[in-house]
Amino acid sequence: MLYRNEIISALNKYLNVAAAPEHNGLQVEGKDEIRKIIFGVSAHTALFKAALKAEADMIIVHHGLIWDKSQSITGVFGGRVRFLIKNDINLAAYHLPLDFHPIVGNNTQIAKFIGLKNIVPFGNYRGKDIGFKGGFKRAADIETICKKLNGECLLFGNAKINRAAIVSGGAHDMLEQAADAGVDLFITGSRDEFVVEYCREAKINFIAMGHYNSEIFGVKALESYVKKRFKAQTKFIDIPNPF
Repeated sequence: MLYRNEIISALNKYLNVAAAPEHNGLQVEGKDEIRKIIFGVSAHTALFKAALKAEADMIIVHHGLIWDKSQSITGVFGGRVRFLIKNDINLAAYHLPLDFHPIVGNNTQIAKFIGLKNIVPFGNYRGKDIGFKGGFKRAADIETICKKLNGECLLFGNAKINRAAIVSGGAHDMLEQAADAGVDLFITGSRDEFVVEYCREAKINFIAMGHYNSEIFGVKALESYVKKRFKAQTKFIDIPNPF
């Protein structure tokens, strides 16, 4: 039998939550004994209902309910918390730790998916590098990369890419860091109005995968790790989000 505290303690250590300036790990306490664990990108009622239907005892997500500030248990937030408590379901969240982790993290997983080599940390956020950058063994075609990632692509640099930087999620404001790093391509989840002209002037390519889509990678990798590490019954539930 698996137990909540055993799983959380091991994941907190493996994902190095101490290095993240926010609240990670167990956020809502449910039953002690764990038979099935559901994984998803974000904590919300649709995922919770799917987990309940799947008879899960624990949910592990990238975007949790609690960040780094206190919050009243009211409104939508309160409804989510009450649903978990009523159904005795544990909720654990790993945000930045599931971005910067060198094995199961979103960014290293995307880097491997598109074939980057010699990846090193990149993208400073609150004093911590949360992304990765690297090079291709052979110059890669930007259109091929974009299609593989199913993203929106801005082509303002060379069509053949030698080096790329990746920060998943809402990291379009790290574009300047990518340009300063001398890469040909910056990959993230989100985009904003300033991105077009900045890319044009910096002569850098840009791919926006969608915030949600860019952060499926780490959750799925973590599910595989947990399934193997704990011999646990696990399932990833996809609640599609176009943004």
